[in-house]
Amino acid sequence: AHCGRHSPPVVLRQRPGRAMKMTSSYMASLLLLLAVSNPVLSSVSTANPIRKVVTMLQDMQLKVTEEGKKEEELYDKFMCYCKTSGGALSASIEAGSAKIESVGAEIKSSTENLEQTKASLKEHQDSRAAANDAVSQATALREKEAAEYAKFKADHETNIDAITKAVAALEKGMSGSFLQTPAAGLVRSYAMEKAELPDSSRQELLAFLAGTQSSDYVPQGGEITGILKQMGDEMSKSLSEATAEEQAAIQNYEGLMAAKKKELSALQGQVEEEMARIGDLGVAITSMNNDLVDTQEALGEDEKFKKELEAGCDTKTKEWEEVKKTRSEELLALAETIKVLNDDDALELFKKTLPSASASLVQVKVSASLQKARALELLHAAAKKSKRPELDLIALALNGKTAGFEQIIKMIDDMVAILKKEQQGDDSKKEYCEAQFDETDDKRKGLELSISDSEKAISEMEGSIETLKEELAALEAGIKALDKSVAEATEQRKAENKEFKEAMASNAAAKELILLAKKRLLKTYGKESLLQAASQQEQQQDGGADDAGDAVDEVVSPSFVQLHKAAPPPPPETGEAYKKQGSSSVIHEIDILVHDVEREMLVAEREEKHSQEEYQETMADSAEKRATDSKSLNDKAGAKADLESALESSVSEQASTTKEHMAVMKYIQSLHAECDWLLQYFDVRKQARADEIDSLGKAKAVLSGADYSLLQKASPLRARKFLRHA
Repeated sequence: AHCGRHSPPVVLRQRPGRAMKMTSSYMASLLLLLAVSNPVLSSVSTANPIRKVVTMLQDMQLKVTEEGKKEEELYDKFMCYCKTSGGALSASIEAGSAKIESVGAEIKSSTENLEQTKASLKEHQDSRAAANDAVSQATALREKEAAEYAKFKADHETNIDAITKAVAALEKGMSGSFLQTPAAGLVRSYAMEKAELPDSSRQELLAFLAGTQSSDYVPQGGEITGILKQMGDEMSKSLSEATAEEQAAIQNYEGLMAAKKKELSALQGQVEEEMARIGDLGVAITSMNNDLVDTQEALGEDEKFKKELEAGCDTKTKEWEEVKKTRSEELLALAETIKVLNDDDALELFKKTLPSASASLVQVKVSASLQKARALELLHAAAKKSKRPELDLIALALNGKTAGFEQIIKMIDDMVAILKKEQQGDDSKKEYCEAQFDETDDKRKGLELSISDSEKAISEMEGSIETLKEELAALEAGIKALDKSVAEATEQRKAENKEFKEAMASNAAAKELILLAKKRLLKTYGKESLLQAASQQEQQQDGGADDAGDAVDEVVSPSFVQLHKAAPPPPPETGEAYKKQGSSSVIHEIDILVHDVEREMLVAEREEKHSQEEYQETMADSAEKRATDSKSLNDKAGAKADLESALESSVSEQASTTKEHMAVMKYIQSLHAECDWLLQYFDVRKQARADEIDSLGKAKAVLSGADYSLLQKASPLRARKFLRHA
């Protein structure tokens, strides 16, 4: 037979031991046919009873043969199914194993690629951060250099302008008016603090700028003018060099920024590409993992089904061999029995021993009361098991005399229909309960998982909010402390500046008063006292100049006069004349006082300038830090507000989910109350109904067979012995 693709055949499974008992069952059927004939036998006055038995045996032989052919067709179909299904399962198992190996290799490769991409991403992110840091550092350095250059340029341009004015005034002979201008102070400060001059030139220049020369003093050979021009040229050269350096620094900075911009652009593109690749790889790996799990599950199911199929096919083959053997034995027994009964000697013997044909069989009707009793017995047995009042009503109707068997049979049919309808209702109810239990259980698990995730998220958000609160409090405290420090520093700077101005005013007033006293002495004692004071001052120049240098880190010459030639010899002695008191020592002391006051003023100015620079730098740093802290404070406050809003939403969502979970649990409880009893006793109730239907069917069968006849009781023992022997 052709073995095509088809659905598995329906195979009637035999109960254990059926094959071994088949011959005895047919013998029992033969006995029943000999004992009971349905319907009433027609006229058999001329029929041979042995011939009738042989005919019945031949019918049985034909029936067994036909059933064997049908079962052989079913067996062939089943074995065809085993062959085709086994091959398909083997191919599916082989394909599944190959796919598992292939997908596993792809997952491994993709995972390694993912790790490599993550490492590359981290490296590029670090490079991008380093490039940004380099840009920030270069920008900060460029800003600092630009600020220093701007200050340097402003100072030099101011000093150059002052020197230019000084040179112009000296060339015009207006040195006196120039010394009264602020430019003279700028030149003096630069000469004392920054100018690179020989000590002698510095002393000459400072002496000139001090304004203490006599009114007829005129610099010889343009010495002061030359010194000033030299200073101006040096400052111009220094400014030009600084400007060139600034331009070079700007070009270097712009080149660095362009290179870093290209580098950052390339790194940003790489980072974005790698992040997209990581996302794609993650999705692909998850998909492949799901595919791998599905394939493994399908492979397991195929292998399990293949084992079950192989076991079933082997069992069916063994059963089929047993059936063929038993059927062969049964056909052999029937053939031998027919042969024995058809033998000529046996027929001759039957003619002598069996009664005449007219008296061989007798029509005997079964008593209706016997049928009723048998039906009642079946109904009472069913009623004891089920306790149904309907069965008692049928029994009462059967016991009565008014209802016929047709009405009782109709009642039985109605009762069977009711039982089947009830069973259908239980089947539908069971299916509904199981579906509802599965659906609600899945929903319960989903809600419990959602609640758990919400609780975890809420806990994390609460922790983050507390951390942000602490950080905000720390930032606010830091800003307040910084503002307080700035205010204190500002007040201190105001106090120091006020003290400086007062000290400068006092020193200027003292200097002016001392110079006024010196002028008054010079008016009385004349130029001789001044020369003597200058001589004494030259003797003490080295010691006094060193002391002054230690105080202000500069060498300041106390000379206020340039001598052009040696003093003339004293006149010859004359008579006693009025001799004024010596005033050179007093003038010398006055000069020392003036020098000390000037030195103190220079030191004060220097300290004031240094303090002001430190204050400005501190204020700039404080302002930058406060701006940074304020920005961080605003960012964290915004993040805190976002977290609080998300927390509120999560709490609301959790409450809603919890409420829904409670409703689901309540519904599950109602399902248990509705379905537990049915599910627990479903099989018992189903079996009880089946037993009731079976009992009712048997009762109906008893009532339906009211007109069959029995064989004549003549020689029943002999017939039974013959059949048992056969």
